[in-house]
Amino acid sequence: MAASIDVVVPAYNRWDLTSSCLAHLAVQTVPHRVIVVDNGSTDETRQALRRVQSNVSVVELDRNHPFTHAVNVGVAAGNGEYVVLLNNDVELRPDCLERLTAPLDRHLSVGSVAAVLLAPGEHRIDSVGVSTDVTLAGFPRLQGLGPERVRDRSPVVTGPEGTAAAYRRTAWQQVGGLDESIRAYMEILDVAWRLRAAGWETACAPEAVGVHLGSATFGHRSAEQRRMAGFSRGYLLRRYGVLRSRFAPRTLLTEAIVVVGDLVLCHDLAALQGRLAGWRSARGKEASRRGDRPVHLAA
Repeated sequence: MAASIDVVVPAYNRWDLTSSCLAHLAVQTVPHRVIVVDNGSTDETRQALRRVQSNVSVVELDRNHPFTHAVNVGVAAGNGEYVVLLNNDVELRPDCLERLTAPLDRHLSVGSVAAVLLAPGEHRIDSVGVSTDVTLAGFPRLQGLGPERVRDRSPVVTGPEGTAAAYRRTAWQQVGGLDESIRAYMEILDVAWRLRAAGWETACAPEAVGVHLGSATFGHRSAEQRRMAGFSRGYLLRRYGVLRSRFAPRTLLTEAIVVVGDLVLCHDLAALQGRLAGWRSARGKEASRRGDRPVHLAA
């Protein structure tokens, strides 16, 4: 019997994106249940979702909550053996869900799977999962390269991008889902590290393809965006003890360059303020560890 699949789609305004996302989910080649988390939308999204039929369930939150909370609520609302996290600004090819969950069927050691996300026009890769450097900075794997590079083994995959990611529910539950101390940014990397520490492997599914239309949640380089990203960075640097490692000098230099660059470009201290707030928030949580080096499994 095929494993059951829950697709969790957080949504905040931009009904045009959510509507397109749902239309692409409706023609997938495998059965699944869609759970849309309306995260306090103020446009027509809530009313439109109430008219949606078929296999779409809607969870309405009373106000706009942090992204991590909305995702955790959506996952908890389902009971599928596999959980697919999907941004509402992603359009999947019809066989994407089938391809994306296949590694979970084939390898019981796999806890998460990364999809191939292409930029609009499909001439360049947006990401094939995420990779991590020695300072624990995360980067979209293979971004900017041609689609023919999706099977590259380097850089090593740390985990999937949250824009389109599949998880084994038992693995997700074992590590406790997203850390709600983080509002947004790097929360998926954190889950990837915790899954590795718990012994789970990650895989890439090179035939599971979607188009990422682009971020539609936070303003481009807004102060709030940069503050939240800085919070996540400071929080995880302390939580995973990077500044106690031999890579501390490189990390400090990198952070100084980023903060100074942000000050010069944006004329405020949002990046620094976020990092300091995140560092303070991680106090007492320094025991976490990343686990061993991730293993890349091609589907």
